[in-house]
Formats: sequence, C-alpha cells, structure tokens
Amino acid sequence: MNPKGRAAQMTLDILMIEDEPNIAEALRFILTRDGWRVDLHHDGMGGIEQIRRCRPRLVILDLMLPNRSGAEILAELRAESDLALARTPVLLLTARGQGAEGGQQADIVLAKPFANDELRATVRDLLD
Repeated sequence: MNPKGRAAQMTLDILMIEDEPNIAEALRFILTRDGWRVDLHHDGMGGIEQIRRCRPRLVILDLMLPNRSGAEILAELRAESDLALARTPVLLLTARGQGAEGGQQADIVLAKPFANDELRATVRDLLD
C-alpha cells in the first residue's frame, strides 16, 4: 500500500539515479518501506533512456554522477517533446557546498546529508 492507502500501481513510482551504493540502498529501503515502488540506476550514462523507458512518477537524481551529470540529464528531460515526460517531478540531490547547477530546473533540491523524515515528506509532497 502506498502512503495514501491505495494498492501500489503497476507503474513505477520512483526512479532513483544515484551512484553511491550506500546512499542508494538506504534511500530505497526508506521509500519502499513507505510503500513506493522504486527502481535504481547507478550511472549518468543511460539515465535519460531509463527515464523514458520507465516513465516514473518521480525521479530522484544525484547531481554528481559518473559519465554524465545530473544537471545534463535534467536539462534533457525538461527539453523532451513529450510534455508529460518533460514535466516529471525531479528531486535533485546535491552534496553540501556543491553548486546549484541544474537546480533551477528541479522541483526540489535536497543537500546531503538530509534527514530521513525530510526526504519522506518531500517525496510525499511531490507524489501526492
């Protein structure tokens, strides 16, 4: 059941593009425990293709990724000709002190480290 009390949909709720295995698994654990369906992609290369293929309701995107930055992926997503895809909510994750490059195109920017409750509330706000 998702946080609204309905059975989980067949579509993917969240696609997370995060290269740090410990962070990715911790976030996946927190979000799946709340009932969200989460898929994980570990690399900037192929990130936009993964978004196009999965069509998630939310993308959690790390700014610093190997092979392609989160800012590049986000810019390409926002330029999609498919408006439904282009408007997919994006939660951008940054390291403290990291520039806000690309942040203006994200729906929300969270600086790492962040509190689990802050992440959960942000995801609920974006998906509800």
